[in-house]
Amino acid sequence: MRRIAALSSSLLVVAAVLAGCGGDDSGASSGSGSSSRSSSVTGTINVFAAASLQESFTKLGSQFEDKNPGTKVVFNFGPSSGLAEQIGSGAPADVFASASSSTMDDVVKGGDAADPTDFAANTMEVAVPSDNPAAVKTVQDLAKKGVKVALCDVDVPCGVVAQEVFDNAGINVTPVTREVDVKAVLSKVALGEVDAGVVYVTDVKAASADVSGVKIPDNVNSSTTYPIATLTGSKNKDTAQAFVKYVLSPAGISALRKAGFTVS
Repeated sequence: MRRIAALSSSLLVVAAVLAGCGGDDSGASSGSGSSSRSSSVTGTINVFAAASLQESFTKLGSQFEDKNPGTKVVFNFGPSSGLAEQIGSGAPADVFASASSSTMDDVVKGGDAADPTDFAANTMEVAVPSDNPAAVKTVQDLAKKGVKVALCDVDVPCGVVAQEVFDNAGINVTPVTREVDVKAVLSKVALGEVDAGVVYVTDVKAASADVSGVKIPDNVNSSTTYPIATLTGSKNKDTAQAFVKYVLSPAGISALRKAGFTVS
């Protein structure tokens, strides 16, 4: 959980900067002297975001459009590593929100982003079908013979962090399937195709009608940090920067906290 503590410190700095800007959470200025700035926040932006952000970012996108008439936020949700590859290959994107600092670092090193800001963190939870057919009660149960487990691919954040959990618990888990992102793992669990999957706590919360969660103790659990940045190749930087500001605003932080993310 050390990464969460570091994130909280970073977010306090962000909050202080926002407070100095007058507490505007709309992503656009208001008042008689701000018409030139507000008028530049318009048009469409393409936001590439980790799959685990789907529910919270979809909500924030709608709120941003309401507060900034004339804007449209188009999302591309998927595995962070895959999104980074698309960005590196020239896909038209204006904002990148990753579920991994290392993945964002790769995008920065490639010259496609600069000065990312950490805005949230997420920890892991075991998701099981509502009837829990394998009677999974602890993360250690995932190592038992006959328990069918779904995990994310080893090179995407949810797969990396899940392995950290197993290492912390001192167990070896052999999945019956590896999925492209956390939503695909969750789908396998919800459909009853596997007995359990390791996903983010936010995903269990979002799918609570279809799955149940088995908590992972803090001394075993691990977390990942989410950075966000405007991309250097953005064709609509003003609106892209306004959306990033909105995610970092009190309204954005509130939505993320309600979704189960760790924020300050």
